[in-house]
Amino acid sequence: MGMALNVDEQTDDDWPDVWSVLKPAFHAGESYPLPRDASEADAKKYWIKTDGYNAVARDDAGDVIGVYYLRPDQGGPGDHICNAGYVIAEKVRGKGLAVALCRQSQEQARAMSFTGMKFNLVVASNKAAISAWQKAGLEIIGTVPNAFRHPQLGPIDAHIMFRALGG
Repeated sequence: MGMALNVDEQTDDDWPDVWSVLKPAFHAGESYPLPRDASEADAKKYWIKTDGYNAVARDDAGDVIGVYYLRPDQGGPGDHICNAGYVIAEKVRGKGLAVALCRQSQEQARAMSFTGMKFNLVVASNKAAISAWQKAGLEIIGTVPNAFRHPQLGPIDAHIMFRALGG
C-alpha cells in the first residue's frame, strides 16, 4: 500500500465521516445485509455495538478512508471468536487498504483476547473482498447457497471465512 495507515479507535465525533464511507456501500446493496434504503440511524445501530470496537483509518490529510468493527461473533462460550466488517472509501479502493486494515484489525483482535476471526457473509461476487481477506490469512471454510439477494445478480452464494489468531 502506497499510503500511510493511520488507524484510531472511532469516536462519536467521527460518525459523520464514517457514515460518508458506509452510506455508498450500504446503499449499493452488494455486500452488507442491510436494506438498500437503510437510514443513517439504522446504519449506526448496525455498525456500532456496545460490546465491540470500531476503528477509522485516515489518510495523511486526516480524511477517513476506511472503517471497521470488531465484536464477538457469538456470546458466552463463543465470545473468543470475533466477527469483523470493513468498508473502504470508494476513492481509495484497489490500493491494498482492505488487506492492511484487516491485518491491523487482527492485531487489535488479539489485543482484545480474541483467538479467531470469522466472517459470516462474504458475498461470492465480491471478488476483491475475497482476495483481500485471503491475503490477510482468512480461508473459506464454507459456502451457503443463495444466502444473499444481490440487487443485480439475484440470489448468490455467500462464504464463511475464518482465521485462527492464536491464544
